[in-house]
Amino acid sequence: MRNTCTTRFNRGFCAISKTLLVAIATVTFFFTSDLALPQAAAAYPFWAQASYPETPREPTGRIVCANCHLAAKPADVEVPQSVLPDTVFKAVVKIPYDTSVQQVGADGSKVGLNVGAVLMLPEGFKLAPEERIGEELKEEVGDVYFQPYSEEKDNVYLVGPLPGEDYQEIVFPVLSPNPATDKNIQFGKYPVYLGANRGRGQVYPTGESSNNNAFTTSTAGTITKIAKEEDDYGEITYAVDVQTPEGETVTIEIPAGPELIVSEGQEVAAGEALTNNPNVGGFGQHDTEIVLQSAARIKGLIAFIALVMMAQIMLVLKKKQVEKVQAAEMNF
Repeated sequence: MRNTCTTRFNRGFCAISKTLLVAIATVTFFFTSDLALPQAAAAYPFWAQASYPETPREPTGRIVCANCHLAAKPADVEVPQSVLPDTVFKAVVKIPYDTSVQQVGADGSKVGLNVGAVLMLPEGFKLAPEERIGEELKEEVGDVYFQPYSEEKDNVYLVGPLPGEDYQEIVFPVLSPNPATDKNIQFGKYPVYLGANRGRGQVYPTGESSNNNAFTTSTAGTITKIAKEEDDYGEITYAVDVQTPEGETVTIEIPAGPELIVSEGQEVAAGEALTNNPNVGGFGQHDTEIVLQSAARIKGLIAFIALVMMAQIMLVLKKKQVEKVQAAEMNF
């Protein structure tokens, strides 16, 4: 576009063309997006869903989001230690980070961090229907949209991207299964897996690097030229020329976003960073356990404890009675 729009006429024509394209794209987006036809959200967590349709958890135990979000950050999920069958409880996902930091957007501008998560519940556990959720829990959940990972897996859910400043804690309303109605479910202990990220990733699912990376030189040499360029959208990019000791010139293209930390005439080694590392986000995962408890077992345990306590009390009373008899015999 930069080569063709050299005259005023061409520039005006290009501006009008871009405006028409934006208008057409906007109309097309409206009629094909969730506004008109609600469907699965094509967001960052969706990429994991598209690339790994069977399960988001690899045989090694790693959640697949870690393939694109390379930095390690903390994440946590809190669930009750045990729950009864056919009851609603909450799973609280925590994605902490410093809200004062900003990340590099796809266009190179500074923007706030977004968050996303994938929660793998045990088989049989699923998102509670709206009519089973109390008013207090509804307020905690808010307007968060939970997307099932697939039609076959109603126990795995995706959420995000969401504005991180408002959603460092995400509440999932969960309904426990009932072994009395589902013979595939047994009482016992089950694992819960969480994967949560904040900020953009460093690698796209296609394998390409995003601009949320530190860019390095592939060869040693001297930086002979740094070309600063600005496209029609105001994005600043760089082309760094490195001359090798053999006299060959290698050009490294740097997209908008990362900040240069080198200058012309500087000697660089192979693999040396040319920019800062703009990534302030990362991915974390956490595993926990939950017990599907039988009400009959709890009642039985309470009855057993009551019997033991009664037995202990009777033993103490019997001992006191024996002591009184012995004392009476001694006085006699």
